[in-house]
Amino acid sequence: MSIAKGYAAKSVKSKLVPFSFERRAPGAHDVALQIAYCGVCHSDVHQVRNDWKNSLYPCVPGHEIVGRVTAVGEHVTKYKTGDLVAVGCMVDSCQHCASCAEGEEQYCENGFLATYNGPFKPDGTNTYGGYSDHLVVHEKFVLRVPASLGRNLKGVAPLLCAGVTTYSPLKHWKVGPGQKVAIVGLGGLGHVAVKLAVALGAEVTVVTTSPSKEEAARKLGAIDVVYSKNPPAMLQHAEKFDFVLSTVPVQHDINPYINLLKRDGHIVLVGALEPLAKGTDNMQLATKRRSQSGSFIGSIAETQEVLDFCAQHGITSDVELIDIKHINQAFADVDAGKVPYRFVIDMATL
Repeated sequence: MSIAKGYAAKSVKSKLVPFSFERRAPGAHDVALQIAYCGVCHSDVHQVRNDWKNSLYPCVPGHEIVGRVTAVGEHVTKYKTGDLVAVGCMVDSCQHCASCAEGEEQYCENGFLATYNGPFKPDGTNTYGGYSDHLVVHEKFVLRVPASLGRNLKGVAPLLCAGVTTYSPLKHWKVGPGQKVAIVGLGGLGHVAVKLAVALGAEVTVVTTSPSKEEAARKLGAIDVVYSKNPPAMLQHAEKFDFVLSTVPVQHDINPYINLLKRDGHIVLVGALEPLAKGTDNMQLATKRRSQSGSFIGSIAETQEVLDFCAQHGITSDVELIDIKHINQAFADVDAGKVPYRFVIDMATL
């Protein structure tokens, strides 16, 4: 065992405060890493506040983790001390169901083990995440950070969730050259989605409620920006897109975005894990043979793939580095939509 330092919420009503706890000693197949940076995901806020009614306390959030290997188990073959590595949303899964066998651990039929707020099996003790100084993880769930990304390591951290969460549906629905893609929302997920879709060769439009984001959207590679609160503008773009990706992290009405799709177009929701604010109008789907889907994070293989893809195309997240003692203000800013794209915690400040 080793003593870890971190920040935790000790109840649904408490703020994040300094917290010490035990990490297991590295087993034969484990990798231990010193955490350098950890991204602040909107789901961290939801989880700490028990918005999904499944939170375990004390809760140490964090699943956008990058750092360096400090020790490896005797049977570890993929990593060695000093390697630059990352850990995302999962640290284990059953490894024997159909989804796991097909390399889709995020859909594990027996439930994957989350990096935090996921009870270890079989003893039921809580998992603690990346708002801490070090981590111990099975090598199957550790990712290699390409050397070229090491030049902006803080910008790599959000790729472990925001990156793979948007890359996975873009890949699954085969987004590529010649396609017209709309990204709804230009926050932590949305700005990465724009970069990825542009790198995949798509013609990208950003749909936003904030006129002030037009300049930023175009700098990221979008060729057009549509204000979703402007009905004539939305109508002008009706039936224009092959694929729409909604990254909006709260309840919203999906129907105006469905109408942006061409016949046989797809809309995929990755931001909101809750009921929609209004039911889907099936007339809009049926009369154009459109489809509406969800997508959940991404597999370990896809997470490594998106890191490699980002290295190839020079993509990192746009981030604001923060001291961990400012984490509660950061949560308030995330809730209020005041973070430009993604906060990342500098773990040297712990």
